[in-house]
Amino acid sequence: MNDAFKKDALSKVPAVTLVFWIIKIAATTLGETGGDTVTMTLNWGYFAGTALFLGLLFVLVVAQILANKFHPFLYWATIVASTTFGTTMADFADRSLGIGYAGGSTLLFACLAAVLGLWYWSQGTISVNTVSTPKVEAFYWAAITFSQTLGTALGDWTADDTGLGYDGGALVFAAGLAALVALFFMTNISRVFLFWAAFILTRPLGATVGDFLDKPVSDGGLALSRPIATLVIGVFIIACIIILPQRAGLHPGRLEAAP
Repeated sequence: MNDAFKKDALSKVPAVTLVFWIIKIAATTLGETGGDTVTMTLNWGYFAGTALFLGLLFVLVVAQILANKFHPFLYWATIVASTTFGTTMADFADRSLGIGYAGGSTLLFACLAAVLGLWYWSQGTISVNTVSTPKVEAFYWAAITFSQTLGTALGDWTADDTGLGYDGGALVFAAGLAALVALFFMTNISRVFLFWAAFILTRPLGATVGDFLDKPVSDGGLALSRPIATLVIGVFIIACIIILPQRAGLHPGRLEAAP
């Protein structure tokens, strides 16, 4: 296989396998505990925390775009940065701006829909297997960031405003993911749609699990140390990247376009 074929055949994001979803859920949980560590435990506040993680996310996205192939550690570092930014940004929108969880979720859903719509209008697809050029990568990371932020707002909304609590919210989103898995194996519904639906739902699942770990017992949590929980989850992610095999996704120019 020559270099030109390889460049065309491989995307710069990982193949969507069970390993991908295991690390994704862990990364979303880390985003919640890590974001709360900076904004609450270290008392940076939502605005400063959002600015910090936005800067980190920008640097990593640029590095990801400049990379000439899929690098597992770089990719997942960028995902973690997007989840921590999503946590602090959602908290800033929900609380500091005073628009509440419902308002924040509605605004973020509109932003995500706009990004996906522009991506589809520009490329004719929003399949993650097409992420192999700077333009498509820009759409991809914008959609990833908005989906992470939306997921945080949805998780907080479900846990706090509906009365389900963190454990109840986690069960709701886990059930939603189970339904998507059933649709994947039992129907011919668009795999691209199922991917983005699952990607969004894993974020509030991670957010509610993260909150369940570090929130006070009086609020329905386990009151674990945020820094320690963040460290443990981070070590788990690193171990998964090292031990569990990952490969770049195959470009739909060579195989069928399904994430």
